[in-house]
Amino acid sequence: MNETLTIALESMVIGALIGFGASAGVARMFHAPKVQGMGAFRTLGELNACENDPVAHFSFGLGFFFNAWASAVGTGALTSDVDHRIVPHWAAALSMTKNRNLDETLHNPRRMAAYGAGVGLVLVTVLNTTAASIPHSLQNVAADVLGPASEWLINPVMPIVFWMAAVDAGRRSGGWGTVLGGLAHVVMGNAVPGIVLGIVVGKGIDDLGWTRVTKALAGAVVLLFVGSAFLRGVDIQLLQQMKADVPHWLSRLHDATGTTPTK
Repeated sequence: MNETLTIALESMVIGALIGFGASAGVARMFHAPKVQGMGAFRTLGELNACENDPVAHFSFGLGFFFNAWASAVGTGALTSDVDHRIVPHWAAALSMTKNRNLDETLHNPRRMAAYGAGVGLVLVTVLNTTAASIPHSLQNVAADVLGPASEWLINPVMPIVFWMAAVDAGRRSGGWGTVLGGLAHVVMGNAVPGIVLGIVVGKGIDDLGWTRVTKALAGAVVLLFVGSAFLRGVDIQLLQQMKADVPHWLSRLHDATGTTPTK
């Protein structure tokens, strides 16, 4: 059997299974804790940030498609953006094109699974067959051209779009999104996760007030940033950049945990 045809047939099966499981799992996350979902917290936050607009869901997935395609062509591997971002958002966009009822679309595991299977089947097949069909010399060109372009899209274009969405969602969401987005840029290198968390916290306070749930959410976000900053060695880097002495116990703690930043 032709090699390209073999890759296409195998990709169809794998893509359909990935799309089915990822999309159904994301839809089940909206029903937690009554049922067990399957998906990343960032996926849930990014879906909510698109505010149930099919165009926004499609645009968000499209932004990561080029990066995924460049990675597939350049390295021969699919990134996590395929199942975490592109498939769920494109499945959501298709399911809500003619029906904006969330219970029947984005929150419906069966409907999302069906659309996700179709999206995964087409998406993974396109990524794998084009990556396998392109000559090796052109793969380097595609990686060199599309890689920087997708990096520009992810940072700074996407942070600006999400920050504008946070500000548009209200004063509290905008404030939390701005502060956490700035911290995320320093700690994680990209402001989008922080802005998404800021929108979630801000809207949670708007809707519920300072209840036990929102306090726990805000505390979890603070712990997330503190833990991420320590694991990435941001605390030591900040002290060094401010020309301050790094405490000996802090250096030993990073050495013991293997989190000392590389010079």
